Amino acid sequence: MNKNINIRNITIVGLGVALNVVGAFIAMNLRLPIYMDSIGTIFIACLLGPRYAILTGVCGSIVSGITFDIYSLYFAPVQISTGLLAGIMYNKGFLKGIKTPIGVLIFTIPTSIISACIAAFLFGGITSSGSSYIVQILKTMGMPDVLSVFITQVFTDYADKFTGVGLVALGVNALPKSLKSQIVVNK
Repeated sequence: MNKNINIRNITIVGLGVALNVVGAFIAMNLRLPIYMDSIGTIFIACLLGPRYAILTGVCGSIVSGITFDIYSLYFAPVQISTGLLAGIMYNKGFLKGIKTPIGVLIFTIPTSIISACIAAFLFGGITSSGSSYIVQILKTMGMPDVLSVFITQVFTDYADKFTGVGLVALGVNALPKSLKSQIVVNK
């Protein structure tokens, strides 16, 4: 067996994928203006690092995309960015304590640009997300399509990622130290 892969890590990635899928399903069905589809990605970024977080995010997008939300497939690049940057920010200590708002902002800006481009150019800003209502309101007020999508994405992505980081912090802090020490971190 490859020394960089172990069954425990793959199982934890499966948990992360499940968190992404369940979060996305809840957010979509409640038409929330946040996405909740990256909670598992952020969780894995904090526990196992960026490589596993990227895998988690892409797998979550695929599962959501083939089961209940086809739009999710198109947003897999956002999950790649989230996994990579959340892992880096966590490793540098920017997702802990007072630095958290700055760390979340640092990894939200690139993901917002990616998601805004996908939403604006592929779908005219209208997707399955509850944030589409905000885009429509801004468009009705006369704002250009791309700008309305980008503004919506920046604010909703930040709220989404900040919520995700907060939930992950609670979850990671609740893990027993004995379990945390057994997790092989491949950062």
